[in-house]
Amino acid sequence: MHGNPKTAIRPAGWHYGRRVYWIEGLPLIGHIAFGVIDRGTNVLQVRPSTLCFHDCIFCSVDAGPSSRRRRSEYMVEWEHLVGWVEKVARVKGGGLEALIDGVGEPLTHPHITRIIKALKELDAIERVALETHGGSLSRSLARVLEKAGLDRINLSVDAADPGLARSLVGVDWYRVDRVLKTAEWIIANTSIDVVLTPVVLPGVNEKEMATLVHWARRVGAGRKSGWPTGVLIQKFEIHKYGRKPSTVKSVWGWRRFYTWLSRLEKETGYRLLVDPGEIGFKPRPRVEKPFERGDRVTLVLVGPGWHKGELLAVDRGWRRVVALYGLTEGEALTPGAEVEARIVRDKDNIFIAVPY
Repeated sequence: MHGNPKTAIRPAGWHYGRRVYWIEGLPLIGHIAFGVIDRGTNVLQVRPSTLCFHDCIFCSVDAGPSSRRRRSEYMVEWEHLVGWVEKVARVKGGGLEALIDGVGEPLTHPHITRIIKALKELDAIERVALETHGGSLSRSLARVLEKAGLDRINLSVDAADPGLARSLVGVDWYRVDRVLKTAEWIIANTSIDVVLTPVVLPGVNEKEMATLVHWARRVGAGRKSGWPTGVLIQKFEIHKYGRKPSTVKSVWGWRRFYTWLSRLEKETGYRLLVDPGEIGFKPRPRVEKPFERGDRVTLVLVGPGWHKGELLAVDRGWRRVVALYGLTEGEALTPGAEVEARIVRDKDNIFIAVPY
């Protein structure tokens, strides 16, 4: 065994009534909520925190104060996280982008600037980007992020109208006008680029997209990155553990979404349909999977899971962290206990298992 299941994670406080755990010794490939995710390109998703102070009504991962499905929250020790990025980067090669995103708000991590600086200092990392809804963005924070080496902010603003934006983000204190003014200042006064990544909800904020496009054109969003656009509109989808607002009466299919996007592109005269290669995505080798769907593995319990009914486990060789479902609460937590399990999900080196 290459780790200690009793010290791999430790309690670190509370977040909206849920226990927060500090991750110090777990493998950081295998779980969707934290660590490093490799999807076969030169862009690595780096997830340091699951905490979120926004409460978006359409959140695909049920984050924030009103979460009903989450059992635990996690923050990853920053040096441990950077070390795992370096391990993955050795397989991927140079010229990588580290995209700091998550199932929460990355800016909640207390050492986010250390993470950015350390990532940027890795030989294989060419760019570091960060995804945020912007509720805590400020000029002073932007200067700190710039000094740390941040190259781009992917800003998830979903409406320019103050009332609608506030209702979508789900917290009364959110002020989209302040967020957009801060973003404009960042573009004009720092080396950091800003790209908008709104989610379009049919029948809710479709008309807001043109306003956001005009804002992006006016302030030069995306130019520092050399991108043909500063707006990457996302399609709303229903996720198993996500939220669906009652105001969304139907969900578009991909054909309808692209038809609408093409129409908006013609209406605004602004590029919205882009190929992944135009915004920096390139295919790269994947990190090898140590086991696959259907395999029987012996798992070692290490701590409470992210969702209700889930436990965190690792394989005996401590190569991957695994989300284990199917044990009763009475069986739930004896760190170090072993369980014979079957892998039921292995895509992108993200693993889910159930008792065999």
